[in-house]
Amino acid sequence: MNVPHLRGTHLTGAGHGLQNGTGLLARLVAGGVEQVLRRIDAGLATGSIEAEFPDGSIHVLGGRAPGFAARIIMRDWRALLRLASGGSVGWYNAWEAGEWESPDPVTIFALFMANAESLGAAARAKGPWRIASRLLHRLRRNTRTGAAQNIAAHYDLGNDFYASWLDPTLSYSSGMFSSGATTLQDAQLAKIDALAVRLALDPGACVLEIGCGWGYLARRLATAHGANVTAISLSEEQLAHARHAGAADDRAVRFVHCDYRDAAGNYDAIVSVEMVEALGRENWPVFMDRIACTLKPGGRAALQFISIADAIFERYADSADFIQTYIFPGGLLIRTSEFRALARQHGLSWQDQTDFGQDYAETLLLWRRNFDTAVEEGRIAAGFDRKFIDLWRYYLMYCEGGFRGGGIDVHQVTLVKPVA
Repeated sequence: MNVPHLRGTHLTGAGHGLQNGTGLLARLVAGGVEQVLRRIDAGLATGSIEAEFPDGSIHVLGGRAPGFAARIIMRDWRALLRLASGGSVGWYNAWEAGEWESPDPVTIFALFMANAESLGAAARAKGPWRIASRLLHRLRRNTRTGAAQNIAAHYDLGNDFYASWLDPTLSYSSGMFSSGATTLQDAQLAKIDALAVRLALDPGACVLEIGCGWGYLARRLATAHGANVTAISLSEEQLAHARHAGAADDRAVRFVHCDYRDAAGNYDAIVSVEMVEALGRENWPVFMDRIACTLKPGGRAALQFISIADAIFERYADSADFIQTYIFPGGLLIRTSEFRALARQHGLSWQDQTDFGQDYAETLLLWRRNFDTAVEEGRIAAGFDRKFIDLWRYYLMYCEGGFRGGGIDVHQVTLVKPVA
């Protein structure tokens, strides 16, 4: 009997060494269950949680001002200790262990995000768990070797896996429902067309795409806008699909295995969609330098990127959260004010920023529905066990809640290099 090779275990086991215990040390760090509840209650400036506790009692936390109304069933008091000591990583560990559940976890995540500033450290890792998470995150820095490993950890799970729940364009980034689109595929096409408008391409324009995914955007710019595109990526799986899918097209697209730090040449336009979140803060200046150096005078770069609010950025960047630990090793959301300042320092004009975070929440909801349907119909590729399936569903809910809560946003912006 052939047993399929397990896939995705490098992600499900990624935080194994960080799983915070609930013994004496955790109790000391967390301050005990009652203190944890008091901190959460005091930190909920808006919205509320109706919580059913293991002893059968029901209490409402918050409720001072309108906001997200969440409901949670606490199966084990240890869930609160995990949250208080391990932050979002501990909260996931508690969910995985069956210590809490909710009829709508997205609302829990949205509520926490909406109150992230007022909650402060109440839901952030503390003590040894914070130190351990920071050390693990540093080990995953995006050096040349580290970047390739981090990209492979997420994007090389398999093209068959992603194809089972993404739309036919294989776009793994936010669509634009604010365009009037009603389907996921139409929203993705609207996003791509919006980027093309920002680039203002003339026929035959030379375009660099940094982080090309499965190649649809590059092919669309070539076939619909007459561009000559060089598309770079570190994901072998994605490049293999992109080259195969583009084989029938003309030679206007080249898919190249290349680190963005090695990008060279002179381009009329540059496009990059949700790639900068994989760089790490220390590499933001390097990215801006590559754009400034490879873009022709008068050229335009169109970026789509995910940010986290300035008010909570430093606390977020000071430790590794659930996403960085289990889903995107080495990742870090963008601080827009800092990113914009770097563009200015490199001589690039920041123009026409568009924010559409709620469109991302809708994109994630539809991805989750597609994912659940694929699981139910047995269309998820062989080799992914129940632990991975549950992790992935939690990830999609967690991210959706982040966008609905407003502390995370997605943007498109045009960077223009002035004519010398």
